[in-house]
Amino acid sequence: MQDLPSVVVTKRRPHNLATDLVAQLSQRILLGKISPGEKLPSESEIVREHGVSRTVVREAISKLQASGLVETRHGIGTFVLEHDGPTGMRLKVETAASVRDIIELRIGLETQAVALAAVRRSDEQLAAMRQALDDYQDLLAKDDSCVEADRRFHLLIAEATGNPCFVEIMQHLGPAMIPRSRINSSERAGTNLSRHGYLANLEHEALLSAIRRQDPDAARAAMWTHLSNSRERLAPAE
Repeated sequence: MQDLPSVVVTKRRPHNLATDLVAQLSQRILLGKISPGEKLPSESEIVREHGVSRTVVREAISKLQASGLVETRHGIGTFVLEHDGPTGMRLKVETAASVRDIIELRIGLETQAVALAAVRRSDEQLAAMRQALDDYQDLLAKDDSCVEADRRFHLLIAEATGNPCFVEIMQHLGPAMIPRSRINSSERAGTNLSRHGYLANLEHEALLSAIRRQDPDAARAAMWTHLSNSRERLAPAE
């Protein structure tokens, strides 16, 4: 009787699960949902929340340690470290020309990010974007600064990509991400920032609509339009 060929069964290793968990925890850290100095949830809490094994949690924590986001203090827990990022990524934005430069960088980065976000976003992330724009509109109506709400909206888009690299780069840009309040006052003379805020709000709504419909092409086009218009509004060509 001829022997049947043996079948090799490969067990799924926890690597992919650990990578997914690293991405989720990294996003929470980089978006400030877990602040520097704050303790991460316990191993058992992460197991319950994410439905993974302790082995997966330990591997994920090890990767976070290697990336410099957390440190484990034996017998106490795992804590988030300061993550200001390399000084080379802190861009100086003081002139109209530097605004053009940073917005051109964002066009390349965020048109791809928003296309991914449109496909991958969750209902919870969509709701958070809606809240950011509601806050933006409330501040605009009060003639108050909308910069924080604007920055939050763009960071939430980065988070919805599911790729922590987008969030990290956006965080590294720091105040340069929304540079309009940092241009020298002499170069802002005569600029109607309220009008600019109103136009930006219309463009934000177009972005959110495309993300809600999960239409990556429309989202990409809406982001290109928004940032290109922002470049012209804030730093018109000389």
